[in-house]
Amino acid sequence: MAKSANQKLKLLYLIKILTEQTDENHPITMAQIIEELSKVSISAERKSIYSDLEALSDFGFDIISSKSRERSGYYLASRDFELAELKLLVDAVQSSRFITAKKTKELIGKLEKLASPYEAKQLQRQVYVSDRIKNSNESIYYSVDELHKAMQTNRRVTFRYYEWGPDGKMHFRKDGQFYEVSPYFLIWKDENYYLVAYDSQAEKMKHYRVDKMNALAVTDRERDGKELADMMNPAKYAEKNFAMFAGEEDIVTLQFPETMSGVIYDRFGQAISVRKREEGIYSARVSVAVSPLFFGWITGFAGKIKILAPSYVAAQYRSYLEDVIRSYES
Repeated sequence: MAKSANQKLKLLYLIKILTEQTDENHPITMAQIIEELSKVSISAERKSIYSDLEALSDFGFDIISSKSRERSGYYLASRDFELAELKLLVDAVQSSRFITAKKTKELIGKLEKLASPYEAKQLQRQVYVSDRIKNSNESIYYSVDELHKAMQTNRRVTFRYYEWGPDGKMHFRKDGQFYEVSPYFLIWKDENYYLVAYDSQAEKMKHYRVDKMNALAVTDRERDGKELADMMNPAKYAEKNFAMFAGEEDIVTLQFPETMSGVIYDRFGQAISVRKREEGIYSARVSVAVSPLFFGWITGFAGKIKILAPSYVAAQYRSYLEDVIRSYES
């Protein structure tokens, strides 16, 4: 590029230098600024750079002139994201199961560019999570985007749906035939995206794992099932249909030691009714969908959480445990 053309870009290169090379602990001197500009064929005098820095400050960039003996020079004091916020975002990306390893690396690289190069090194130290299983479906990000478009434009979607077989390969349901549904909600549950959509043939709402969709496409057909969707509460739907909440709803009384209070509140929220039964022992009435997954959750605490009532739910749990024991006896 010709020198005269680059000269017109001096302000842009100046803010680029400040963004990429400075922070509070690493100011850049006037001599260094002139040297950096010369690397892109831009000649500049101190007086013009003072005017440029002032113009950038007037525009809204937080440029500080440091005159301390240890760190003298200019630096960009504030950015769109604070370092603590970037660390939080990096941790969220790294720990998210549905984001593939490849996309994780790309996203973290982009987040690092929002910090100074010195702060970016701290972000790099944040990214390792031991033995983290990541999804392998690279198309999930685009599928989520397409689903949002379909919902915003009131259109149905088509896709093939698969599951993993014991051979470790993808096996399509319905012999590879395409599903056609009317999408209404996206729900994030247990580190997975689920689409809640109306199935016209079954005349009811169903949910699908987004990462198990293949060849997703938005059609030109309008959605149906709006009346049913309008009556739905997505949060309630998630509670009833995912994880330990899939089953017939009932009010169950659980007994637990004081040390398990946090577990109970984390699972069922702060609005539950808890009362003291004896020293160090408490009980809570909670609404759950009674199912093997709920029983499995109880079992995971090795007897510390006990089902007190209703008696038939406690009996179902005993039967569940007996079936588990019998499976090992055989």
